[in-house]
Amino acid sequence: LAGLKYSNPAFAVDVDGFLQSGMVSQPMGVSGQAGKSRPETGVFLRDGSEVSRNEKTGDVLAEIVLNVKSDSPTAVVTSFSSPWPLAKGSLFDVECRDSKTGDGAFLAVSSKLQPNANLADIPSNFFINQLFSPTGRFSFYGSPTDIKVKKSRMVTDNYRLIDVSFSSLSQSTMTEIPRNALVAITVPEGTSEAVMLVGSASALRWKKGSEEAVRKTAESFRAIPAPKSNLKIRAKNPTEA
Repeated sequence: LAGLKYSNPAFAVDVDGFLQSGMVSQPMGVSGQAGKSRPETGVFLRDGSEVSRNEKTGDVLAEIVLNVKSDSPTAVVTSFSSPWPLAKGSLFDVECRDSKTGDGAFLAVSSKLQPNANLADIPSNFFINQLFSPTGRFSFYGSPTDIKVKKSRMVTDNYRLIDVSFSSLSQSTMTEIPRNALVAITVPEGTSEAVMLVGSASALRWKKGSEEAVRKTAESFRAIPAPKSNLKIRAKNPTEA
């Protein structure tokens, strides 16, 4: 798939580093982070804010900034409920994952949409090409293969779900590991970028119960404009997050 560049590459990543990387079946393990470039998810946390997760309820809250490169950036509050803990470390933006199984979910932001774009009419590949680009989260250890959109539908007027399957190579066995993903997408009112929550698990675990956890997480996802305030809206440098 042809990768699409994000419209706000304020903090670039090393593309060549991704393409020369090794691959593992459970991406982003701590032991595999050394020497890796930060994945490009398009997510920029609001300066002065932190990602939080309530350990009792699993509720995750993060304030992000859209239209980062414009003269009028927009603050958006994102939330979802996750059974997995927050992923820690400088390589993560907003992500929850089980480091043992690889099940998890992360936030991503699309490039700028066409003016007056209707979420229902945007081709699925517009989102898929960005999520699976060489510098994307799923390409941290090498580009996935056999990417297929299984289903796409609107669940409300401004929330869309896309089911995707793909394969990634295992570094230990050099065999392809099938995975399933569910992408929840919305375009917050007054913005020109789509905010996505991407949940995934291996195909084997998907059949054994992970699908339910991923779907519940995706269905809980919300992204709405932050309440107005006199505070200046600035994006936090990801390397300082």
